[in-house]
Amino acid sequence: MNVRRLVLFVPLVVVVGLGAFLYQRLDDDPYARDSALLSRPFPEFSLSTLSDPQSRLDASLLKGQVSLVNVWGEWCPTCKHEMPQLLDLASRGVHMVGVDYKDTRAKGRQFLEEFGNPFSVNLFDPDGTLGFDLGVYGAPETFLVDAEGVIRYHHTGYIRPEDVRDVILPTLERIAEPATNAASTPDEEASS
Repeated sequence: MNVRRLVLFVPLVVVVGLGAFLYQRLDDDPYARDSALLSRPFPEFSLSTLSDPQSRLDASLLKGQVSLVNVWGEWCPTCKHEMPQLLDLASRGVHMVGVDYKDTRAKGRQFLEEFGNPFSVNLFDPDGTLGFDLGVYGAPETFLVDAEGVIRYHHTGYIRPEDVRDVILPTLERIAEPATNAASTPDEEASS
């Protein structure tokens, strides 16, 4: 008789355990995931720009200055909502590179005309090859790249105004510091 009662409680224990596990996960950000590329060089690529099909740019584009790389597409409704934040960052002097992902040139150009163009250059990735190498599974996704071309931060999804204030700007300042300190070191050595 006692074995029967124990068997009746097994489903209850399983349901309670599963419920507790799911309850703990409610606060998890579904977009939060670590990129396998953090602290690694930006993937090599050779792509044309959105404006010029004859041009070819490669990863050297991301060396020499801190850059924000934003993967976007005209087909992406969330990309439209984050554009004010990207325009704000551009107005603050942030070097921004866009990656028009799985799009057409005409639609990409139309999107930028309608919502603004914060990017110093837009790479055209119609087949998603660079997106694949970056591990992108949708748009928008954003990468902060240091002056050596190394990925230092990855943001999945929409950049909200508080993300700019609390994460993007502080991270940009932090990764720009080593370049500033390295640039000032030779002067300090000369004065000693």
